Amino acid sequence: MSHRLADAKRVIIKIGSALLVDQDTGTLRRAWLEALAQDIARLKGRGQDVVIVSSGAIALGRRMIELPSGPLKLEESQAAAAIGQVALAHAYAEVLAQHGFVGAQVLLTLKDTEERRRYLNARNTLFSLLKRGAVPVINENDTVATSEIRYGDNDRLAARVSSMIAADCLVLLSDVDGLYTASPEANPDAELLPEVTAITADIEAMAGKSGTTVGSGGMITKIEAARIAVGAGAHMVIASGRIDHPLAALENGANCTWFTASASPIAARKKWIAGTLETSGALVVDDGAANALRSGKSLLPAGITTVEGRFSRGDAVRVVDGAGAEIGRGLCAYDCADARKIIGHKSREIEHILGYRGRDEMIHRDDLVLVKG
Repeated sequence: MSHRLADAKRVIIKIGSALLVDQDTGTLRRAWLEALAQDIARLKGRGQDVVIVSSGAIALGRRMIELPSGPLKLEESQAAAAIGQVALAHAYAEVLAQHGFVGAQVLLTLKDTEERRRYLNARNTLFSLLKRGAVPVINENDTVATSEIRYGDNDRLAARVSSMIAADCLVLLSDVDGLYTASPEANPDAELLPEVTAITADIEAMAGKSGTTVGSGGMITKIEAARIAVGAGAHMVIASGRIDHPLAALENGANCTWFTASASPIAARKKWIAGTLETSGALVVDDGAANALRSGKSLLPAGITTVEGRFSRGDAVRVVDGAGAEIGRGLCAYDCADARKIIGHKSREIEHILGYRGRDEMIHRDDLVLVKG
C-alpha cells in the first residue's frame, strides 16, 4: 500500500507538535526537521506537489516567554502562537532552502474553509503557490482564532486542506504508528490495523485520547480527519514520525494504517457538485459552447449568451442550452454582475472590461458536471 504515497500527484503532510518540539526542553528538533526536508525534496524531485500542515507554534512560543506548564488561557495560547510561529516559519524556510525550495507561510482559521469566498481565496492562493513550485506551510491562525471558531487540532485542518486542493494523499505523522484495536500501552494483545476501508462505529470505538502533553489532538481527531479526507477522494495514512526520514520509511513498508478512498479527488468533487449543492442561477450557452462542454472543455465567457439569477463567485449554477435543456452544473468563477459584463467576450478581454485579471474560464472543467443523456 506504500505505493499510494509515491503515486500521489499532490501530498499533504501533517506534523504534530510532539514531533517538532522536544517535550523536555521546549526547543525545536532541528535534526529531525532537516531529515524530513530531505524526504520532501525527494517527493518534489519526482514532480509531486507537497503541502505541509504543521503544529508546534504554541509549544515553541510558550517556552520562549516562559509560560507555565499545563493548560493555557486562550490569550496565553495566542501570545505563544504569535511568538512561536515566527521561529517555526523561519525553521521551515531554512531547511527547505537547503534543497532549493521556497517555503510559504499560510495561516488559516475554521471560517477560511467554511465561508465560500474565503475558501476560494485560500484555495486560489495555494494553487498559485504550488504552480510556482513553493512548499506551503500551513498552520491554524491561533493568534486571532477564538475558542468558538478554532479547529482545536491540525488533523482536521489538514483534512480540510486536502479536500480544498484535491490532494491524493494525506499523511498524518504522529507519535503513534497507526490505529490499533485497543490501546497498545494498556493491552499487549492490541493489533495494528494496516488498512481501513470503512469508518464504522467499531473503528471509532478504537480511538483513544491524546498521549502527549504538547498536542491538542488524539486518535479520535485522526478518525474524523480520515472521514473528511476519504470523502474528498484522498487516501489517508497514520504513520510514526518518531524516526528520521519518516516518509522514506513509509514508502519502505513501515508500520502504518491506511484509510482508503473509493473515488479520486476529482470524482469526489464532482459528486459533491452534482448531488449536494443547490444552484443559484443559470448560464445559457450557444451551440458551439454546448458541443465544447460535451467534449470535455471548460466553459468560456465567449460561449455564453445569457446570465440568469443572482449568485456570487463560487456558487453553483446550471448550464442550459438555448432551448432551456440542462447540459450540466458547476461552480462559477464570477459573480452574476461581472458575469453579465463579460459574456460573449474573449477571455483576453476580461481584464479590460472588469478592471482586474480573473480566470479565463467562467466554469473550469474540473468544477463542471455534465447531465447524462
